[in-house]
Amino acid sequence: MSSMYLSALKLSIFGQSHGPCVGAVLDGLPAGEAVDLDALHAFLRRRAPGQSELTSARKEEDLPQLLSGLSQGVTCGAPLAIVLPNADAQPGDYDSLRDAPRPGHADFTAHVKFKGFEDAAGGGHFSGRLTAALCAAGGICLQILARRGIAVGAHLLRVGEVADVPFDPVCLTRETLLAPGNSAFPALDGQAAECMRQTIRAAKQAQDSVGAEVECAALGVPAGLGDPLFDGMENRIARIAYAIPGVKGVEFGGGFALSRMRGSEANDPFLCQDGAVRTRTNRAGGILGGITTGMPLLYRAAVKPTPTIGHPQQSVCLRTGEPVTLCAHGRHDPCIALRAVPCFEAALALALLDAMLERCSTPLGGIVHEP
Repeated sequence: MSSMYLSALKLSIFGQSHGPCVGAVLDGLPAGEAVDLDALHAFLRRRAPGQSELTSARKEEDLPQLLSGLSQGVTCGAPLAIVLPNADAQPGDYDSLRDAPRPGHADFTAHVKFKGFEDAAGGGHFSGRLTAALCAAGGICLQILARRGIAVGAHLLRVGEVADVPFDPVCLTRETLLAPGNSAFPALDGQAAECMRQTIRAAKQAQDSVGAEVECAALGVPAGLGDPLFDGMENRIARIAYAIPGVKGVEFGGGFALSRMRGSEANDPFLCQDGAVRTRTNRAGGILGGITTGMPLLYRAAVKPTPTIGHPQQSVCLRTGEPVTLCAHGRHDPCIALRAVPCFEAALALALLDAMLERCSTPLGGIVHEP
């Protein structure tokens, strides 16, 4: 099924943008894992709309309601079901768009796929609203990974033509990795952050939108996670990352730049450091042959501009085939990547925990759990 990720962890995401709620069911979590609901809510708040002039004005508290899977605050082995109510749904905002698909949006393909029975309000099941459920599931995985010494963080690497300082692929520290998530704006360089704000603000004032690039990394990942071919770590991560609406490209380590190099430049030389095999550089992004190397795991995602904009766009009437001009109204983000930063952390956390659970028959590779 398209809305499920099935492996050692089984994740199902449900709901529609302007329906009663969105949510997730996460099955396969080890029992006995404490879930800090306050920390989970704080993580979800990073993605929630309505918190600044640069995001959608929609107001959603995104306070997670756990319906099953916990007993006395810890996982009990049952499927963990999370619900996030849609408190500020306004489906009427989309009445004028039901018969004219938005350029760049899934309106047309959804109409073809579901023969006109799709929920068109806010994109329905295709909406970025469903990333709240992804973050709820991934936020729990982040807590479990943190107890195993694995930290995950992300930042806006680029907004339009404005670039932030990239993560150091070899010497990345936990302080630097986690700093954007603790900041009002998810960038490392203060000057770049202000220029990014101005770029997003300018797009909004022009009733337009702007694309961006997100960089995500993990520290403390052990060597040996993942598999060759179809279950490689790149495959696992990309499969979840591409579930984030608007993602049009994913690359690892040196990514596409490696295609312009010679092998003598692209290869990461091995060395022994503190009794462990490491690499002097990390153009592989911490993955070789689909398997983690023990170096920082690093990937980037390209996020297209928000397709719903007030700027006039050409479309057609689906009933008559006549041309129409769309000027979309409602509440939309001028840069969807701004709120998507924690979504990429959630994607990486889900893929990593899944690989760890699959690695051995004993929970988390035989590491003894301490409640």
